Amino acid sequence: MDSHVGGKLTVELSTRVETQRDLSIAYSPGVAQVSRAIAKDASLSKTHTWAERLVVVASDGTSVLGLGDIGALASLPVMEGKAALFKKFAGLNSIPLVFDTTDVDEIVNMLVKLRPSYGAINLEDIAAPRCFEIEQRLVEALDCPVMHDDQHGTAIVVLAGLKGAVAVQGRNLADLKVVVSGAGAAGVACANILLAAGVTDIVVLDSKGIVSADRADLNDVKAELAGRTNPRGITGGPAEALAGADVFLGLSAGLIAEELIASMAPECFVFAMSNPDPEIHPEVAAKYAAVVATGRSDFPNQINNVLAFPGVFKGALDCGARRITEGMKIAAADAIFSVVADELATDKIVPSPLDPRVAPAVAAAVAAAARAEGVA
Repeated sequence: MDSHVGGKLTVELSTRVETQRDLSIAYSPGVAQVSRAIAKDASLSKTHTWAERLVVVASDGTSVLGLGDIGALASLPVMEGKAALFKKFAGLNSIPLVFDTTDVDEIVNMLVKLRPSYGAINLEDIAAPRCFEIEQRLVEALDCPVMHDDQHGTAIVVLAGLKGAVAVQGRNLADLKVVVSGAGAAGVACANILLAAGVTDIVVLDSKGIVSADRADLNDVKAELAGRTNPRGITGGPAEALAGADVFLGLSAGLIAEELIASMAPECFVFAMSNPDPEIHPEVAAKYAAVVATGRSDFPNQINNVLAFPGVFKGALDCGARRITEGMKIAAADAIFSVVADELATDKIVPSPLDPRVAPAVAAAVAAAARAEGVA
């Protein structure tokens, strides 16, 4: 607790304010010249304010870490921490912005009206399915990068980890039978990015079983996902889904019994990413799996979003991207994988979150992809 006293952020000056002349330049009357210039030419705000490279970390506190719906005020330390990581790993200024409302219209309208103050939005810890609508509406309304990190940051690092795992074993990503446990924000995004990367056999589980087209209790997001997954038409629950599967992606708080992991294909991959309590203990999973990954820092192969989001936003802002596309996300995953491509092992399928090579590599790849797709 002590290290969080006073919060984790501060504001530092990028210009001197030591003398009377400094004061007159930094504030009145000198600053009036800049304001007049921007009033005549709005594009000057990109070079003469910090807004265009400022990331807003926005949350309503409804799905915070493993704590759940704890509200805006209690979510603020997490948002401060996220802002600190933007600065540390990408050199980007970032501010937390938490909303004491869960109304989608209010959140969207506030962020749209605040657009002159920032250059990108990192949505954080917003519960599904509202997070899908908020992100989509902001992407459509704004001309700047918007990304819900719980969805896409997780998906990017999962894809990078799977690329590392198959490379270690000399297998093909497209041949994998993947089970995604959890049909919330991260689960849906992981299914989407894996489909885009060429995986064709994906089965998604929610709390009631396999997400399949024959179920009448699916919300719109799950119903749409059901139409693009489960190609073998499996029905039932975790036992039916995991039998013979190559990959387990744990993205829910639900525990998975050891015998179900034992029923997976030989040399399988288990990514038990619930944090702090994985769906199955890594040491138990290792009895059956060739590669085990978790969301924790005290086991090898940590699937940590910090490998993705700093570089993704830096790359998007560096090239002036208007949005973050699926191609940019896949490029980010490729870049993360490339950092350790010559160092791969069963206990090193992704880089360390502290590896200084990661964010620059991701930023360069994201910017290149944005230019190639015409969104820069």
